Amino acid sequence: MQELLNKLVKKNVVLTKDGRVADYIPELDKAKKDALGVCILDNEGNRYTAGDCEIKFTVQSISKLVTLMLAILDNGEEFVFSKVGMEPSGDPFNSIRKLETSSKKKPYNPMINAGAIAVAAMIKGKDAREKFQRVLDFFKKITEDETLDVNYKIYCGESETGNKNRAMGYFLKNDGIIEGNVEDALEVYFKQCSIEVTAYTLAKLGLFLANNGCTSTGEQILTPRISTIIKTLMITCGTYDMSGEVAVRVGIPCKSGVGGGIVAVSPGKLGIGVYGPSLDAKGNSIGGIHLLEDLSRELKLSIF
Repeated sequence: MQELLNKLVKKNVVLTKDGRVADYIPELDKAKKDALGVCILDNEGNRYTAGDCEIKFTVQSISKLVTLMLAILDNGEEFVFSKVGMEPSGDPFNSIRKLETSSKKKPYNPMINAGAIAVAAMIKGKDAREKFQRVLDFFKKITEDETLDVNYKIYCGESETGNKNRAMGYFLKNDGIIEGNVEDALEVYFKQCSIEVTAYTLAKLGLFLANNGCTSTGEQILTPRISTIIKTLMITCGTYDMSGEVAVRVGIPCKSGVGGGIVAVSPGKLGIGVYGPSLDAKGNSIGGIHLLEDLSRELKLSIF
């Protein structure tokens, strides 16, 4: 496994030159463009790493998985999906277009920004601070990592430049999708995206989902039903409007973020975390997607 990972990082790191680092949020543009790393964890306690797997970066859209889990635990599946759909949107992750043009009104799925903001509004708590603290504590619990925290420079940049996300929030409030305070929902959303992780953190998250919501200590945090919902949405919506192609090429549940991270799940077997901040036109790690495709083919991981 170690030899394979070293080979795949070396092969795919050259692709980073063809992408670009996200620059629409201040500080994200400081990432090292040619970084690429991977971490794999299995149920025997083995940890395999290669490349730039110790670099810290912000989780960004991968956090949408975490808040969705918590929102379902807080409110139940029926309530959550009465406010947010389960269908691929076919649009970029930050598109606002279908909020107005679709007859459904509610966001198409929880993995696009509009859906994630609606989900953030469902987290229980008396104010934004308490709600976000519950998100952070839950993230720590399922990854078994007490060191997780917010990068406040990134958070400030998210909040200062997040005008489109803010517009989505008020649009959702107007249509009755968000029932509480819009600014509280936005604060939770901006902060959740600004949590710092490593490829190892994402591999821990992946292994948690690979084991149907059970930690390495044996604690069952999610029901198998919730875990199935999360992994299915990762397949259908997890890599933005490239999700169908990634399903064909990689064949396992994946969720990406514009910070360069990808979490991938081999059900019952492996948790995989990838970092590569050079992005393709859809906002996915260009080296990371190709690395996962090669890894899936080599290890025959596809669920299809």
